[in-house]
Amino acid sequence: MLQKIGFIGLGTIGKHMAANLTKGNYELTVFDSNQAAVAEVVALGATAAASAAEAAKGRDLVIAIVPEGDELGGLFFGEKGILAGIDSGTIFADMGSHSLETTMKMSEETAKKKVQYLDAPVWGNKDHAANGLLTIVIGGDQSLAGKCREPFSFFGLNTIHVGKIGEATKMKYVVNMVQAELVQVLAEGIVFGEKMGFTADKILEVLDTRGVASPLFHSKGRAMARNDFTRSLALKYVHEQLQIVMSAARLMGLNLPAAEAAFNVYEQGVDAGWGEEDFSAVIKVLRK
Repeated sequence: MLQKIGFIGLGTIGKHMAANLTKGNYELTVFDSNQAAVAEVVALGATAAASAAEAAKGRDLVIAIVPEGDELGGLFFGEKGILAGIDSGTIFADMGSHSLETTMKMSEETAKKKVQYLDAPVWGNKDHAANGLLTIVIGGDQSLAGKCREPFSFFGLNTIHVGKIGEATKMKYVVNMVQAELVQVLAEGIVFGEKMGFTADKILEVLDTRGVASPLFHSKGRAMARNDFTRSLALKYVHEQLQIVMSAARLMGLNLPAAEAAFNVYEQGVDAGWGEEDFSAVIKVLRK
């Protein structure tokens, strides 16, 4: 049984994942550079670590959900990084969205310490994380994934095994691309309709009734209608994920014109200074 859990990365999604783990009978140790986020989870029963190494030391399971840029830096490889603290035999669940190169590098480096690596990116937003409704896509040893099913159930509704290490990262490419394109297309539809004299609410009332209706369209459409871009999934991260998708597509000699167009719009959003807002703020690029 996995009793001692280390959790590194208390961002928009990770903080809620860790908070949900405090509801289980686990010895949870957390680390993040954001001390306010650490304090929130500690108030729920977790223990704060002074470093990523300390959070990973002596754990049965270590979960990390950090941005691509942090993964291969000091947070993992530094003197006080995860690799310095994690013990052989520990399960390491890498739950961030990364490039395939990063995922395979992490797998190789953890294997040198005989750490059991799971390629396990999560899919969902802040509300999904808070309500335990994330989807966890897993690449790696299926029996190892089975051992993690109980703790994962505290923040994930669906756990889907898709193959070997690297396959989950590739599946997340598909998810990231489709999600980004759908929200950008919705933004175009709303702006087009507004220019023809309709309100965003009336457009959404029609769209919500038939074939294109979806929870994503409903939630992001309402945010666009209210001009409420409170961060659930940051626009800058969606832009970063699309950049990874485009790089992977180029390596395969694949042309993805809709993804390329969406990437350009999200890039304009980042350049305009809206990267920290929710990715529904992409509509602001089209409303300019």
